Amino acid sequence: MAEKNNKTDKAAEPEAPFMSHLVELRDRLLRAVLVVLVIFLALFTFSNELYTLLAEPLLIHLPTGSSMIATEVASPFLTPFKLSMMAAIFIGMPFILYQLWAFVAPGLYKHEKNLAFPLLFSSIILFYLGMVFAYFVVFPLMFSFFTGIALEGVTMMTDITKYLDFVLKMFFAFGMAFEVPIATIIVISTGMTTAEKLAQKRPYIIVVAFIVGMLLTPPDVVSQMLLAVPMWVLFEFGLIFSRILNSKKARLDKEREAQQEQELDDEFERAIAEEEKLIESDDSDSAKS
Repeated sequence: MAEKNNKTDKAAEPEAPFMSHLVELRDRLLRAVLVVLVIFLALFTFSNELYTLLAEPLLIHLPTGSSMIATEVASPFLTPFKLSMMAAIFIGMPFILYQLWAFVAPGLYKHEKNLAFPLLFSSIILFYLGMVFAYFVVFPLMFSFFTGIALEGVTMMTDITKYLDFVLKMFFAFGMAFEVPIATIIVISTGMTTAEKLAQKRPYIIVVAFIVGMLLTPPDVVSQMLLAVPMWVLFEFGLIFSRILNSKKARLDKEREAQQEQELDDEFERAIAEEEKLIESDDSDSAKS
């Protein structure tokens, strides 16, 4: 009977940590959802003003007397609702990623934490910078181009829902494009390749950047260039930072090796000194005898 109880206790041991991890994951997900919900409720009160701010890059380029339209009955309500929800997720993303980091970090080694946390923080900043770049640089040029080539006799009136979907797609595209330095640093830091090999493949990477720009942006040269060129420049920044990190890592490895060699030398000298003391004590004992 006692052996049976011991077997059941051993079987329950792996289950207890697993359940505790699930409980912790649930708690952190609930915190993230709660924060997003609070931000959403705060933004939804100003949803119309928020949408007007989002549509301003297009509105200022529309001809006099033109306006945006709603082609569905519920669009005037659902579109600001969707915008408020997406804005709440974007604003709450640092807290969401922090909860993910707090859940994963205890299982990482010290050197992994030293690399992962700065990369996580930098990725958030770069994603926001990509959105800011799209709003203040890309949208004015893009909408100026679109409204300037409108056919004569055609009044440009954009549906509010389709405009929101288009803007969110562009935000996501430029946000992910600005993650290129992080991806470059991760690929080099994990040993998948080296900075020198990536630098040799620069022509192919430039071609890929323009292909990505062609797929993720509207079919005009302006928006494609505004996505492809920053991706190329950010790739170069990623190479520079990767080389800096590699040189720093190599210097630390040399210092660590030198320290280990010094410790071995000190230990060897201590061993020799102890052996000499033992020999001297043996000689003195034999002299006394």
